[in-house]
This record gives sequence, C-alpha cells and structure tokens, in this order.
Amino acid sequence: MSWIGFEADIFALLDITPFSWRAIGTALFCGAVIGCERQVRGKPVGIRTSALITVGTYLFLACALLLQGETSDPTRVLGQVVTGIGFLGAGVMLSKNGAVIGVTSAAAIWILAALGVLISMDHLMPAIKLSLLVVLILCGVEFLENRLRVLTRGVHQKIDRTFGRSERTKL
Repeated sequence: MSWIGFEADIFALLDITPFSWRAIGTALFCGAVIGCERQVRGKPVGIRTSALITVGTYLFLACALLLQGETSDPTRVLGQVVTGIGFLGAGVMLSKNGAVIGVTSAAAIWILAALGVLISMDHLMPAIKLSLLVVLILCGVEFLENRLRVLTRGVHQKIDRTFGRSERTKL
C-alpha cells in the first residue's frame, strides 16, 4: 500500500460527515470550560458531564436539522431535548434541612444544552463567547459574595446558620 493510499484511508476513517469536527471541537471546548469551573469548585456536573451534554445536544439537533422537511421537525426535537435536560437538571438538585442545593449546577446544565443548540445552528463563536461569559458569572458572583456582605443575605444566611459558612462552600 502506498503512502497516498494509507493517507486516504486515514482521512476516510476520520470523516464524520454530515457532522463537523469544528462543531464537535467547539462543543467539547464550551462544555470543558464550564465543567472545569464546576469541577475545580467540587460541584456536580464536571468536565466530562458538561462536555457530554454539549456534544449530545449538538448531535441531537444536528440530526434533526439534517432530517428537516423529510421526517423530522427540529422544533419538536428541541422541545424533547429541553424536557430531557430539565429532568437531568432536576436530578442534581437536593433538599437538605430545608435548603435547596444544586440549583446553580442545574442552571449550568440548561446553559450547556443551549450552547449545544447554538453549535448545531453553526453559531460557533457566539457559543464560545457565551461559555466564557458563564464562567465569568460563576466566578464573578462568588467573588462579589465574598466581598459584599449584602449579597450573603437570604438563602446563604439561612444555610450559614444551619450548616456554617464553611459548609456552604461545600454545597
């Protein structure tokens, strides 16, 4: 077998048409960026889960868009993805002594799916920018909460009284 034949075989193996390696790479990046922030903080929905949610949503919607007009209505598939993601998000929320925890992780799951939708519609750069915005929100709000006492009122104050401040950072 010649080198050119071998090279052609490799490219044939790597071909994922009708899907796009650029889109899959973007989905992996967006999921990993948000998942890394969650994992570093010891929260549910780390790097693997986040990347899989984003790639999975991309694949479902990309398939629906490919079949559009033949046998599939992409809006129906999108509705089912949103419903499924809602159940996944509900699974990470818990009630512990009257305090609901995991809501931010559930919200992150919603965002990850939305990013997968954007990527399936070939809006790769907005998806990357929004991923970075999500990380900025997750890090920035905690930074402000640690410096501005007024932001620790409400639910955080109740959790602090029940579990102690050090326990809140674990939740």
